[in-house]
Amino acid sequence: MNVGIVSYGAYIPRYRIRVDEIAKVWGANANSIIDGLMVFEKSVPDIDEDTITIAVEAARHAINRANIDPEKIGAIYTGSESHPYAVKPSSTVVAEAVGATPNLTVADFEFACKAGTAGIQACMGMVGSGMTELGMAIGSDVSQGAPGDALEYTAAAGGVAYIIGNKNLVANIEATYSYTTDTPDFWRREGMPYPEHGGRFTGEPGYFKHVASAAQGLMDKMNTRPSDYNYAVFHQPNGKFPTRMAKMLGFQNEQIKQGLVVTHLGNTYSGSCMMGLAAILDIAKAGDRIFMTSFGSGAGSDAFSFKVTDRIEEIRNGAPSVEKLLADPVYINYATYARHKGKIKL
Repeated sequence: MNVGIVSYGAYIPRYRIRVDEIAKVWGANANSIIDGLMVFEKSVPDIDEDTITIAVEAARHAINRANIDPEKIGAIYTGSESHPYAVKPSSTVVAEAVGATPNLTVADFEFACKAGTAGIQACMGMVGSGMTELGMAIGSDVSQGAPGDALEYTAAAGGVAYIIGNKNLVANIEATYSYTTDTPDFWRREGMPYPEHGGRFTGEPGYFKHVASAAQGLMDKMNTRPSDYNYAVFHQPNGKFPTRMAKMLGFQNEQIKQGLVVTHLGNTYSGSCMMGLAAILDIAKAGDRIFMTSFGSGAGSDAFSFKVTDRIEEIRNGAPSVEKLLADPVYINYATYARHKGKIKL
């Protein structure tokens, strides 16, 4: 299947809150949390930002980067665990905002942290079957963590959009492989303001089992090994999980360094490994191979193998890089953060 990435775009809010600011409010040991999570700060949405506005910004960057005609986009899938409407799609708003309507199909995806990569796979099928020329997969979130909960230190905001096609590729998708089971490590029922999680249960039977199985399954399928790749990126619920996962699989620290944006951004949930992939594409050269594996609680993982083409140089400067989006942050205190996140209910 000659399908791959035609363009990509990211968006990260400028507002940030440091881990030590959150820890101070709850009387927690900031150094212990930072050492345990390998996270120093996280992005926070502005008062008027939500999953849709963030998705629109990322989508516009993807369209502008490669000068794409939005009317050629025949499918848009927005993956998130924080869609602003319980009944009303986010993707219709995104499609209208970028000028892709009305001749396309859209849908919202939900699979915790891997809804975005599920969207990539759906676009691969649409393009590969000839049903559409271009498809757009988005991972966007303004993720929630209950006050004082461990998630509050990492549940952040951000979005990434990938345009998938079979012409003018900047990275060919060589193969994909998924591993899925019914593992209830993380959930939120309708009407609940914050998600619940099984603590350490989300690690071994959740994250590590599924990421390792999908990653190894893809390498077995392709008859490749870690040394065949220049870069690797894994889902980032914190900093320790992906670095430990990389070591377990045999990847070297230098292979994952560029894609490990969690220490600056926090976890963007539906887009965390996709944001890492964008950071890698910002510096990758023609011929480089990239390994990516997502994880979504509930639980499943999607693994991908990408090979970068020489077209990457033509579109590199057409939209802000992840490094530029991370620059010039505005740091806020916990009270402002609580206001931005709507944690204060009147």
